[in-house]
Amino acid sequence: MQPQLSKTLTSASRSLSASSLRDRLSKLTTTPIPNPVATLHANVNFVPAKIPRRRRLQMLAVAVWSVMIVITTVAFLLLCSIPPLWPFLTIYLIWARCFDNSPENGGRMSSWFRSLRYWKYFAEYYPASFLKEADLPADRPYVFGYHPHGIIGMGALATFATDATGFSTAFPGIKPHLLTLTTNFNVPFYRDILLALGVCSVSKQSCSNILKAGAGSAIIIVVGGAAESLSARPGTADLTLRRRLGFIKLAIQHGADLVPVFSFGENDIYEQMPNEKGTTVYALQRKFQSVFGFTLPLFHGRGLLNYNLGLMPYRRQIVAVIGKPIPVERCEKPTLEEVMRVQHLYIEELTRIWHTYKDEFAKARLRELSIIA
Repeated sequence: MQPQLSKTLTSASRSLSASSLRDRLSKLTTTPIPNPVATLHANVNFVPAKIPRRRRLQMLAVAVWSVMIVITTVAFLLLCSIPPLWPFLTIYLIWARCFDNSPENGGRMSSWFRSLRYWKYFAEYYPASFLKEADLPADRPYVFGYHPHGIIGMGALATFATDATGFSTAFPGIKPHLLTLTTNFNVPFYRDILLALGVCSVSKQSCSNILKAGAGSAIIIVVGGAAESLSARPGTADLTLRRRLGFIKLAIQHGADLVPVFSFGENDIYEQMPNEKGTTVYALQRKFQSVFGFTLPLFHGRGLLNYNLGLMPYRRQIVAVIGKPIPVERCEKPTLEEVMRVQHLYIEELTRIWHTYKDEFAKARLRELSIIA
């Protein structure tokens, strides 16, 4: 009896397995196979085929600048592959590294270069503009503090390193020098582009040399630095400012009036991956900063052919409000109390700018202005 029962169960199980298999196969055949192209189109918002020529030129201008370091590096390496050019390239490198002190001495600004139509397209992409609250007499030096830092500071470039937004017309006699990391001047050709824009090193010696030039000289410091870039997210304005006393002290030592600048929209042009304090991403970013002097926020924007995936900034309005100057009396060795007093006035003016214009230029804000450090 047992062998017969075993045989019967085996047959039943085979029959059940075959039936189950047929059911599963029928379900597979009726389930539509996803189309990878359709899935891609569903997740990526592609640019339409017909775009006005001016918008294409604006996008091209921003795209070229976004990879300018790569372009200039590749160009230099290609020239290095031509042996007859080696003597000239060698002379250029020796001159740039050993003799050219322009990054520390006010650069070599070119009004022609700053006024190229290329920069107009660059500023119109967002669009970037500024709002002037008061005249700045060209009879004294100035220290502009730019907030927030954002991921890269595209608004600072458009406003102060070019004439695309009309700075020289609005502030005649003021010679602006946007400051950046000294390491940027180690890149061949790229350094010369920065110098033509009037961009200089952010070193203490560079700041002093520019301000010593006297009336009309101005430096623009993107105050928050690498630390603030890690908290740059759309709809927020978290500033790293309270411990930043160096630019305040510098202004007092040279008798330069302080001008706070709040750039609405600077934080909105890129999305950043979550990197709250305590996460591995945050720890790695701070470690990178301690080693190299700058950090690399993990961010994304749009692409050349789509609106939501890539490394180009989003088309979001940037308005830099240039506030009223804070008069500063010159003192070569200011006390900490004096520096803190001036900083208090500076923060008050910056806060006033925020509350005056937030409902106009920051309608989509997620929270109010916050000074986090």
